[in-house]
Amino acid sequence: MLLSILSWLLVVLLLLAVLVVASLVLATLWIAAKAERLVPPVGKFIEIDGNRIHYVDQGEGRPIVFVHGLGAQLHHFRHTLFGQFGPGYRLIALDRPGAGYSVRASGATGRLPEQAEIVRRFIEALGLERPLVVGHSLGGAVALTLAVEHPEAISGIALLSPLTHMEAGAREKLGSLYIPSRLWRRIMSYTLAIPTSLRYARPTMEYIFAPQVLPGDYMVAGGGWLGLRPAHFYAMSCDVVAIERDLGRIEGRYGEIAMPAGILFGDADGVTSFRTQGEPMASRIEGLDFELVEGMGHMPQFVAPERIAAFVERIASRAFSS
Repeated sequence: MLLSILSWLLVVLLLLAVLVVASLVLATLWIAAKAERLVPPVGKFIEIDGNRIHYVDQGEGRPIVFVHGLGAQLHHFRHTLFGQFGPGYRLIALDRPGAGYSVRASGATGRLPEQAEIVRRFIEALGLERPLVVGHSLGGAVALTLAVEHPEAISGIALLSPLTHMEAGAREKLGSLYIPSRLWRRIMSYTLAIPTSLRYARPTMEYIFAPQVLPGDYMVAGGGWLGLRPAHFYAMSCDVVAIERDLGRIEGRYGEIAMPAGILFGDADGVTSFRTQGEPMASRIEGLDFELVEGMGHMPQFVAPERIAAFVERIASRAFSS
C-alpha cells in the first residue's frame, strides 16, 4: 500500500515538473515573439563564414563600423547616435553574431578572436577601406582584439566605456550569465532565463544607465526587447565565458597597437570602471586620446550623443589622415 502511494506521488510530482517546464518554455516563446513583433529587423543581411549578420549602412564617405556590447544590438548606435554625424561618413552598425538579428554559425564559440575575425571578414565583404572601428563595452574588447590581430584591416579605434582588462570577481559580478556548459546554457535559455529577465528588465536597465535616467523609448526604439529571446541569452552567456578565456591574453598585446586610438569613459560608470578599464590604457597605447566625462554612466551614446559623435569624429580625423 505504502509503495503504491509513493509511486503515485512520484507520478504526480513528475507531471507537475513537466507542466512547470512546459509553461516556462511557452512563456519564453511568447516573450520572444512579442520582442520580434515590437522590434523587427531594420537592415540588411550578409553571410560571413556561416554567420548571418544583420547590419545597417547609412551615408557616404569614410567608413565607420560600430560594434555593440554585451546583451545589446545595433540600435545602441543607430537610434540616437547616427543622426549626430556630419556629412562625409559612411556609418555601419552590425549585430554581433548571436545578438539582435544576427545568427551565430553552428559550432561557433563567441571567443574574442573569432568575433574579431568575423568583423574583419565583414569589413572585407562590404569592401570597406580600412574603417575606423567604434566599440562600446564588450564591443571595445572586440575592437581591441581586431586592432592587435588584424591591424591592417582598420585605420583606428574609438572605444566607449570599453572592457579592457579582467578584474577579480568578474565571474561573480556576471552572475547567472556565466554558464560554461553548453547543454545547461541551452536549457536555461528556453526555461528560466527569459521570464526572469523580463521580470527584472527595468531595474537591470536602470542600473546600466545610472546615474542617467533610462530613456522611456529604450525597450522599443533602443532595441531593448531583443535581449528577451532565448538565442540572445545563449549568445550572451557564450560571450561571458569567452571573455574569461581570451581577454587576459589580448591584454598582453595592447602595446602593439600603433594606430590612432581613443577611449571615452564616464567617471560615474558602475558597469566598467574608468579606474580599472580606462586609466591603465594610457600607458599601454602610445598617443592614446583619453577623455573622461564627469557624471557620465555606462551608456554615453544614449545620453550625450552629440558629445560622442564629436569624440568619434575627432579620432576619425586622425585615423583617416594617417
